[in-house]
Amino acid sequence: MELLQGLEHVVRRDEPLARYSWFRLGGTAEYFAEPTNTDELSEMVQRFRAAELPVRILGAGSNVLISRPVVPGLVIHLATPEFCRLDVTDQSLTAGAGAKLGHAIATSVREGLGGLESLVGIPGTVGGALRRNAASHAGDIGQWTGQVTLMTRNGDIEQRGRDQLLFGYGRSNLDEMAILECRFDLEPGDPAELTRSMQKNWIVKRARQPVGDVGQGRIFGDPHGLTASELVEQAGMRNAEQGQTRVSELDANFIVTQPGAAADDILRLIERIRDQVATKLGVELELQLDVW
Repeated sequence: MELLQGLEHVVRRDEPLARYSWFRLGGTAEYFAEPTNTDELSEMVQRFRAAELPVRILGAGSNVLISRPVVPGLVIHLATPEFCRLDVTDQSLTAGAGAKLGHAIATSVREGLGGLESLVGIPGTVGGALRRNAASHAGDIGQWTGQVTLMTRNGDIEQRGRDQLLFGYGRSNLDEMAILECRFDLEPGDPAELTRSMQKNWIVKRARQPVGDVGQGRIFGDPHGLTASELVEQAGMRNAEQGQTRVSELDANFIVTQPGAAADDILRLIERIRDQVATKLGVELELQLDVW
């Protein structure tokens, strides 16, 4: 069977990727797909893997730096309605992996379900938040997750219940091809109080980080007991610049781009920061950003 036969309506060639990344940088995808349902997703995963071509899932692009002029293989964007559903039943919110995390939080608050409101301001999709176990001062997304539906690397569908889910700092065991949806088991609360709590969390986060802005991204994971932001400052890299990129004035663990920036500028600035932190403080910073 020809690679794209029957999938021409959802797969494009040579798709520019810059507009899908918060850094607004990047080349093109060799193949780019926006499947409309799980059957199409499974079919394309199986075909491209049989052809020994790489397959990547792209969420909101808030945690991705696309550095190549051409990303080989297939890039899948789960942005169609099938993968962005938000449904409330009793004390549970079921969310498609492609739904924006902010939309899921707002829906839960509006419906009087508490738990997720402390995560307000964290960019990205529900799927990305689950994979990296997005967290705030009040807890992480994993503690509210009751069930996750996954697609394996062979294109099969698998469900994992609470007892099969593992969440740690900045990680989870949801490392299959794609997260499809999840069920959050939340706590009943007063919508007005939850709204006030969400708004307070947003104001505090907005004052400390460049929240919600394109042209920027969080770079490093926090070492245990420390924050990457503090380490970058202590290493003297608070005002570091490289080409048209610079360290954020609000939070030193963010890099901000200016018009004319290039992916290589970001990569060189990252290496300079890591070298200085390792040399001056003896700490090896781990990259949280996905570099394609």
